[in-house]
Parts: sequence; structure tokens; C-alpha cells
Amino acid sequence: MFHLLEKRIARAFENHVRTRYGIELPIALEQPKQSEYGELAAPVAFQLAKQLKQAPRKIAAELASEIAPIAGVAKLEVAGNGYINVRFDRAAYALGLLAGEPEPAEGAGEKIVVEHTNINPNKAAHIGHLRNAALGDTFVRMLRARGRRVEVQNYIDNTGVQVADVVVGFHYLEHKTPGDVRRLIEDPTIRFDYLCWDLYARTSAHYTESPESLAWRSETLHAIEAGSGAQAELAHIVADAIVERHLATMLRLDVEYDVLPRESEILHLQFWAAAFELLKQRQAIYLETEGKNAGCWVMPASAFAGESGAEDSKVIVRSDGTVTYVGKDIAYQLWKFGLLGKDFYYRPFMRYADGRELWVTTDAPQPGGAPDFGHATRVYNVIDARQSYLQDVVVAGLKALGYPDQAAQSVHFSYEMVALSPRCCAELGIPLSEEDRQRPYIEVSGRKGLGVKADDLIDTLIAKALEEVASRHAEATAEEQRRIATQIAIGALRYFLLKYTRNSVMAFDLQEALSFEGETGPYVQYAVVRARNILRKLEEKGERLPDFGADLTNAALARQLAGEDFWQLLLAASKADAAVERAVAAGEPANLAKYAFQIAQLFNNFYHVYPIIHEQNHEKKAFLLWLTDYFRRQLERTLAILGIQAPDYM
Repeated sequence: MFHLLEKRIARAFENHVRTRYGIELPIALEQPKQSEYGELAAPVAFQLAKQLKQAPRKIAAELASEIAPIAGVAKLEVAGNGYINVRFDRAAYALGLLAGEPEPAEGAGEKIVVEHTNINPNKAAHIGHLRNAALGDTFVRMLRARGRRVEVQNYIDNTGVQVADVVVGFHYLEHKTPGDVRRLIEDPTIRFDYLCWDLYARTSAHYTESPESLAWRSETLHAIEAGSGAQAELAHIVADAIVERHLATMLRLDVEYDVLPRESEILHLQFWAAAFELLKQRQAIYLETEGKNAGCWVMPASAFAGESGAEDSKVIVRSDGTVTYVGKDIAYQLWKFGLLGKDFYYRPFMRYADGRELWVTTDAPQPGGAPDFGHATRVYNVIDARQSYLQDVVVAGLKALGYPDQAAQSVHFSYEMVALSPRCCAELGIPLSEEDRQRPYIEVSGRKGLGVKADDLIDTLIAKALEEVASRHAEATAEEQRRIATQIAIGALRYFLLKYTRNSVMAFDLQEALSFEGETGPYVQYAVVRARNILRKLEEKGERLPDFGADLTNAALARQLAGEDFWQLLLAASKADAAVERAVAAGEPANLAKYAFQIAQLFNNFYHVYPIIHEQNHEKKAFLLWLTDYFRRQLERTLAILGIQAPDYM
């Protein structure tokens, strides 16, 4: 509602300025820092002063007196040297909220692709992958909440170095056949993604001890790209099995996707070959004949150094003919925008609980139809900040190929790494030196095998939450206790992963995440539970919710909202859509997490000050109950956009 009225006011100013002065001027409204200055402020007079060569206050006075009445606005006031303060019609505003006045969808004409998660399918997911998925999934939810059409892609790098290294471990170190590996996958006593975690670390250590064995990696990469032989078969078996595990892990966080584009099809369907020819034709890359990159196809540093600061040219195709990750990613980015003139074939991979299909790419024609994937107008790639250089190269590739508009619409949705607090390491049984115990955070490394597997972390959070739930609600069944504990644990985890701005290194801490106090998921969830409890206790007293539409008339709402306390509470709770829109514009899910915490704080303060169900005045009681119910609905909705469920009790 706030966002709807904000847009209505901005349009009224823009239309009047166009008619009155013949000037096209986009109006940016501000929210005053102090409530006594109204709900919004328009600095339009300052924007017009230079063009009209008049004092801002004179222009402001003209505008305030001449603009036609705006539905929902009680008054325009000139303040200071030329601000126009906007005061809402409080009763009309509340009536709009009471009626559930809908907002029109925005940006429905464009198609946005968000690519996130993108875990190498060579071992179990870890906590860093969870931050990527939580950020990407929440950003998708935010976009969809504002009416945007979004396609969610999870790119599967099933032909890369990481998969090759696990294949090296199975093929050369353990001498296992594809049949042997299939039996490991089918063994219910073995966590295959955990087994591969350890094997990957062992293979990396073997390379260090015996550098000559790196030839195994090169040979395996060639076999995988060619798509033939035992090593290629092993890569296919390993990657598919690990992808299934990753999807199951992400489902625990309620993260879902639309399509899984696979790197193998980029090669087999000649996506890369087509992109390679385009890059050569446009002279975006060249064959290096001397120095360390002799025999490689490279992109000159001048193409992307302005953004990345890089001095060396970037290898796109190695001297042995294998394609680097960034080369395949250029082809993939071209496909996302529908610029490659090629498409994948698709087959259903799995079905989600709501019946929606998850599709995966394939290199063979399939019976039946599939949705139309790709052809985006804007693309967000959720990839950690350490990959900024490679993302710059991808954008440079689009520019060099003559696609500046698509390059401008390629957004690197970057984020910093996830570390662990020393206390969290101790709780998870990770041994630390005395020096490490004094550090603010501990970095993790999948290659070294040092890290926290995502499922282990989730299991630990659920176990800790379950202890608390079981102690508070011993009467509940074990199944119900676990369901509630899982909702609390996942809420705690997602909120912790989201509350830090993307450019912040975060140190995950179990105790802090699960706390019911402070800026945490459980704190916000508990505000919803409290609101529900108030309404439940009303029923236990034998009372029903009032007929808000009948009891809360315009006059009644005007009386209840005459004071600042109730008005500021209602105003804050009604800003959810504006908070989502601003978080989308900033590309910062942390802003929405902060908003959820702030309105939870406001509700908890309200709950403690006012004896809602014991209020004797009928009109005021009806208003307090409506405000309680409105807070509940706004909190539930905001939590849902953050991917967090509100438990029945805590």
C-alpha cells in the first residue's frame, strides 16, 4: 500500500510538472527522518530551480497549491527552503489496507534469468554453497513478489576440472570401474557425496606429492570432453549422482530451480564451437604464438582490464585444445540471451512436491514439449566475488561480439566468502590450533577437505533446535517436535546467511543463528507465533475476531490513528512492498531481512505495551486485534519472501 501511494504521488507531481512547466522530470520521493515532517517529502522544487531560475521555496509553494487532490493524501506542506512534505489521509490509508487494495504487477514484460547455486558436481555441498543458494533463491522470490517473470537456472559444470579430479581418484588411485562406482552409489550405507568429498581431497594431495600425476587430469579432461571411454562414463555417473544429492540438500532449504543447463551439452551440441567461431571472426580472441600462453587462444587484457585491473591476457582455449571454464561460460551467456542461434534439448529430471517439473538439458531430441528456456532480457549470475575477473571476461566477450546491450544487462550478483567462528568450529568438532582460536573467523577449503558439509550443518542446527522444542513442548509427538525444530533451524540458517550484505565476509556461528534474541530468524519467527497466540487466546476465551470491515469505519480509524504511536506502527508494517522493491533495486536481500527484523521488533514492543485481548473499549479492541492480525500477515509474507516458514509454536 505504501509503495502504491508513493508511486501515485510521484506520478501526480510528474504530470503536473510536465503540464505546468513543460519539463519531463522523474520524481524521486524521500522518506523524512523524523515523523513530524510527514510520510514523504518531495525535493522537486530543488530539481526545478536551476531550469526555472526561481527560488525553490517559490516553486514549492506553487506546486503545493496547484497540484490536484491526490487520492490518499491529506495535505501538501511547504517546509524549509523548498521541500514539499506529504501527509497521508490516515483513515483512508488504513481502509485501503483493510480492503487489501492490490498493487499492479511490475516488469511483467521482461524475462529475467537468475543463475545460482552452481555447485561443482564432485562432492557434497558446503556452507559457502548455502550462502549462494540462499541469496539467489531469495532474490528470485523478491523479484517474483514484485511481479517480475523469472527463470531459475542451476548450471552444472559436469565436464570441468573438479569432476575430472574425482574421476582420477576413482580411475587411477582406486582402480574402480564404472560398475564399481554405480554399486557405491546404490549402497544405502554410503553417502556418496561424502565419499567423493574425501576422495577429492586425497586426489589433490596426491597431485602435490606427485606432480607428474597431473597428466592424469589432462588425459581425463580430454576423455570427458570427447564423451567416450571409461573415464567419460565415470564422469557422467559421478556428476549425475552428486547433482541428485545437491538438489536434495537444497530442498531442505526450500530452494528449487526451473532448469539445469549442463556443460556437457554446451560441448556436445557445439555451443562452444559456435561461440568459438564467432569470437575468432570478430577478432575478440587470437592465437598466442609465444611466451607462456603459446598455442593458446586468448582474449587480450585490454578487453576487460578496465574493470578487472588484469594485466595478463585470459586463456580461452588451452594449448592442448581443451576449453577453459570462462570459454564455455561465454557460450552459455550468449544462449541465455538467445544470441547463439542454438538451443538445448530437454528432459524432465524430477518433479517437485507441487507437481512442477525440473528440467535438465540433454544432447538428444526428446518426445513431448518443454518450456521455452533462455531468451532473457536481463541475467543475474550469483557467483562469489573471487570470480569477478572471470565475469568481467564474459562481459567483455559479449561486447567484443557486438552485444553491448546484453553485456550491460549481465549482472554479476557477487558475494563474499563464508567462514566459521572459532566457537562454531569447536561445536562442529573441527580441531583448531591455539592461534586459530584467537582469530575472528576460520576460512574453509573444500580442496583441502577442511570445511562443513551443508547437510551436517543443517542436521546439527535441527538437533539443537529439537532439544529446545522438546523441553518446551514435551506433550507434542516426536514427529511434530521435529517438524517445528526443522522450521526453526532452517529459518535460523537462511536468516543468518541473508542478514549480512553481500560484500561482507560472514563468520557463521551456531549459537548466534539459533538465538531467540537479537537479529535472528527465530526472533522474527517468534513475533509471528506471538501474534498467532494472541488470536488463539481470544478464541480460548470464547470470543471471535470482530468484523473489522463493520467496526473499523473511516471515523473509527481516524480516531485510533490520530496519535503517532499506532500510526507509525501501521505505516511501518505496510511498507513490505516498498521494502522488497528497494531491496530489489539495491540487489541486496539483507535489506529485506533487516526490514523483517525491524517490524518484528515493533510488534514485540506493541505486544508488551498494549493488553490487546483485555482491552475494554470495543472500538479500540477491534483496532488492536486488526493491527495484530495485520502485523502477523505482513511478517508471514515477508518471511516467505526470505524463504522462511513461521512455526505453529516455538
